[in-house]
Amino acid sequence: MTDQSRPPAPPVYRTATDPKLGLLIPLVVACALFMENLDSTIIATSIPQIARSLGESPLHLNLAVTSYLLSLAVFIPISGWVADRFGARNVFCGAIVMFTVGSALCGLSTSLSMLVATRILQGFGGAMMTPVGRLILLRSFPKEALVQAMTYVTIPALIGPTMGPLIGGFLTTYASWRWIFYINIPIGMVGIFLAMRYIEATKMPTPPRFDFSGFLICGLALASTELVLESVGRQLVPVWAEAMLAAVAVGGMVLYRWHARRTPNPAVDLKIFRLRSFSLSVLAGGVCRMGLSAVPFLLPLQLQLGFGMTAMQSGAITFVSSLGAILMKSASPPILRRFGFRKLLIGNGVLVGLVITGMAAFTAATPHVLLYGYLLIFGFMRSVQFTCLNTLGYADVPPDMMSRATSVSSVGQQLSMSFGVAIGATLLGLLLGDTGTVTASEFHVVYPLVAILPTLGSLFFTRLLPTDGIQVSGYRPRADATGRPAASNNAPTP
Repeated sequence: MTDQSRPPAPPVYRTATDPKLGLLIPLVVACALFMENLDSTIIATSIPQIARSLGESPLHLNLAVTSYLLSLAVFIPISGWVADRFGARNVFCGAIVMFTVGSALCGLSTSLSMLVATRILQGFGGAMMTPVGRLILLRSFPKEALVQAMTYVTIPALIGPTMGPLIGGFLTTYASWRWIFYINIPIGMVGIFLAMRYIEATKMPTPPRFDFSGFLICGLALASTELVLESVGRQLVPVWAEAMLAAVAVGGMVLYRWHARRTPNPAVDLKIFRLRSFSLSVLAGGVCRMGLSAVPFLLPLQLQLGFGMTAMQSGAITFVSSLGAILMKSASPPILRRFGFRKLLIGNGVLVGLVITGMAAFTAATPHVLLYGYLLIFGFMRSVQFTCLNTLGYADVPPDMMSRATSVSSVGQQLSMSFGVAIGATLLGLLLGDTGTVTASEFHVVYPLVAILPTLGSLFFTRLLPTDGIQVSGYRPRADATGRPAASNNAPTP
């Protein structure tokens, strides 16, 4: 056999030769993911205090939230190309620096315009941190070790949003709202140190030319979509402006699809959706994420406005769901190995929908011990679903498409999570009508409606074959009538 006909040698992963990297590399990515997810929710409890300090109406402070989400959605698509062009470690460290500096400037803000500008800077850093960090993870582990690595990284993604209201309420009450941004500085410094020490500096040999026109079209469509989602039910802009933004969003998406089909290396490569496991992870998984992401938004409102609890009390209760995520860390790989992606995503999706529906039965008289136990179960099941979705998306992606897959997946996750919060807020607003006062009764209707989303999303996973992603899950399907294992056909469709 000649050298040309000899198959390429399998890649050698540093995590296989140095076991401590199997924990340290996920820890580095987790630092970045924790900062980004914490920052997306920590500001909510501090809006009245920030508005008072800056001399603005609390309604105008929505710009500080929207600008961050917009920046994330717009700049995520370029993260994969930038990582290939300048090296994943260099871009990752630079993103942490940018996010940390942006956090410090947010804390120093003296006006709303300065706060919005610095939040955009934060969002730009966050847009690079998460997908590039995930790309580092995918290039550092063999597929059979990916579930465990993803599990470590998923935990801060779940803990961050849950801890946000608790930490934000504590810092705002006992220190100053500025500390909700300053808290990112030491975390960022630790992340930079660990990344420089333990992550290998690699980059693609010949990255393709950047699709600047496609980036502008895609960015405009995503920005318009995010503005519509943030405005619906909250009356941030007039109805005619919402209609125009919706038209721009739909038109931009149609135009970008046309553009992507005619461009060799588009900014967001839609061809990745030809992989069944990836498309189901992003699209069907997006429907599941909407419902799962609405709960962390609704639950503090239910506890504080519906049951009359303080921010500290509700934060302590909602934090329990993060403990379920920690328990999932060791339980998820064997569960996935036992049932496989198909059975687990379908069954757990239906069960988590039932658990969300059950939250409608909470009352102010419900014993706290019961709340703790129920939310512990919910946190476990929510974490299992997120880990499976995140891992399935990359189970069958070829190595040369990994960077594009991370960009597309990250955009899908960001938009679906924002859409979930918007759905929760819109449903709550519609039930309130003209009263504007939130009571416990509205949640008896909102939770069952939100629970439809993960239940509906789970039905789409019936399209998965039992053997899809088995290299990652370790699942061994039963043999068919001929005595052979069920065949997998997850090749890209034409």
